[in-house]
Amino acid sequence: MMHRLAAAAGFLALSTGLVLAQTPAPKTDMTKTDKDMKEYQLAAVSKVTLAQALTTAEQQGEKGRAIDADFEKADGKNPNHYSIKVVYPDGKLVEYGINADDGALYKTENQPIERYFTRLKPADFQKATTSLKDALKIAEQKAGGGKAYEAEVEREGASVQYDIKVALPDREQKVKVGPDGKVVD
Repeated sequence: MMHRLAAAAGFLALSTGLVLAQTPAPKTDMTKTDKDMKEYQLAAVSKVTLAQALTTAEQQGEKGRAIDADFEKADGKNPNHYSIKVVYPDGKLVEYGINADDGALYKTENQPIERYFTRLKPADFQKATTSLKDALKIAEQKAGGGKAYEAEVEREGASVQYDIKVALPDREQKVKVGPDGKVVD
């Protein structure tokens, strides 16, 4: 009788162990899929930085200056990418898609400049002593590290101001940088 009880207890322990082994582990941040992650989380782990993507976009034409950059999650037809708008001295505005994993240019699209320049003029960007790329570095330092993943240019008075989002491990932080490279509170 004792032998049967011991065997039954062993079988129960073994089957419970098998069931536990087959139960999936709880989902943690490390096992999240891309679609479950927020933009700043994906941007923080992307292989290409926003500064690298800006360089790629600005190299596509002569003397263009990046004025807007957004990290965008992958969808059915696009990979995780940076959408970067570059304005040229002649007033032309082009949006470039830069793959966030390999840095390749995969999309080019001319944009109607009037849509973006109701208050800003191409000359406003030429007057700024700080470029968007420099403003990214300043914002990353102000945020205590992290990775800039979105940037927007706005007119503030007679010049431009950069609004930058920086991805940190647990959140995003917004930093404003003036045309002179100083952080605006």
